[in-house]
Amino acid sequence: MENFERNLEKYAELVIKIGVNLTSGQDLLVEAPYECLDLTRLIVQKAYEAGANFVHVHFQDDVISRSKFDHGTEASVDYYPTWYTTMLERFVENGGALLNIKVPNPDLYEGIEAAKISRNSKAAATARAKYQHYVRTGAFSWCLIKAPTEAWAAKVYADLPADQRVSAMWDAVFKINRVYEEDPVAAWRLHLDELRRMRKVLNDRGYKALRYRAAGTDLRLELPEGHIWLGGDKGNAKGIRYVANMPTEEVFTMPRRTGVRGTVASTKPLNINGALVDRFSFTFEEGKVVDFAAEVGYEHLAKLLEMDEGARYLGEVALVPFDSPISNLNRIFYNTGIDENASCHLALGSCYPINIQDGASLSNDELKARGGNTSLIHVDFMIGTADLDIDGELADGSVEPIFCAGNWALTF
Repeated sequence: MENFERNLEKYAELVIKIGVNLTSGQDLLVEAPYECLDLTRLIVQKAYEAGANFVHVHFQDDVISRSKFDHGTEASVDYYPTWYTTMLERFVENGGALLNIKVPNPDLYEGIEAAKISRNSKAAATARAKYQHYVRTGAFSWCLIKAPTEAWAAKVYADLPADQRVSAMWDAVFKINRVYEEDPVAAWRLHLDELRRMRKVLNDRGYKALRYRAAGTDLRLELPEGHIWLGGDKGNAKGIRYVANMPTEEVFTMPRRTGVRGTVASTKPLNINGALVDRFSFTFEEGKVVDFAAEVGYEHLAKLLEMDEGARYLGEVALVPFDSPISNLNRIFYNTGIDENASCHLALGSCYPINIQDGASLSNDELKARGGNTSLIHVDFMIGTADLDIDGELADGSVEPIFCAGNWALTF
């Protein structure tokens, strides 16, 4: 227990110093499940020790979240409070930082009609559009982290006795976040240096397109002129470095909105707003999803693609080697923030404007004209396998391997 408490404290310190990189005098908003109370208390403590001006905690609960669908009116399904989005916008504009212990329950909305979940998600996404623009343009420091809940641990470690699942999940969270290192903060700085080298090589290469081949996948994906590979930490509007997702193993950029053609198959389940989708595939023509299939959660996937016009186009392409820390755990986490960092992935919906030169200052129309996609959604799905090959097309028309058999062919 003593070691666990020490590791929990190291984790809290890590997410404050590396995740949001909190500066003296800054406000912090923490969003957390009730079950993560002990970690949340430590995070608040570490934030104040780092000089926080004010820390506000917004607790969340699965039973409360589901109540709207089980007992609420039809009007409540389509409602999202503007006063809450106004608070988020003012918080960002006043220089605050956000730390979210994001642990969605993959089975939370089991039995709820897909159309209701979709309507509620659209209401929230519409109301939060301005705030999400701040998120995607890196206007402020924000970080998503993970911590066990009983429901999540039961899903991921269903093969273990019930009384061992949460402990196993904590062990995984500590491992993938380098908490067991003597100095996790120093270990993360070395890791971020490595990701920085990767993105520099990719940016220097200036690929015109990527070609993907694996079982069920044959895809060509063009990259827009002026695209930028990012990964690891990034700078907010004030130049403060932060890590948007912990753990992170990816380097990513935006595809050209209308430059995707072929078929791609998923390799891991996807949690869409509390509903599970699995064994699915997409066929693209001129960037748009023109056909799709899913063995599990077809209706939920269909509703996602109907969210708006941009939902059928891609907004992100990310590279993660098959031989990597999270992938080597050989465990599906049913949590996109972890699973996407164990696998190459793509994302339906909005791009991150910062993935193109001067993108943060572009209007939506200007962004689309440069090749970026805009949408209310941004949903990552995993496509990495041990047999995935990725080639890069250079500006002169030559082709070179980027990934062979799931791993990097490039030298960093």
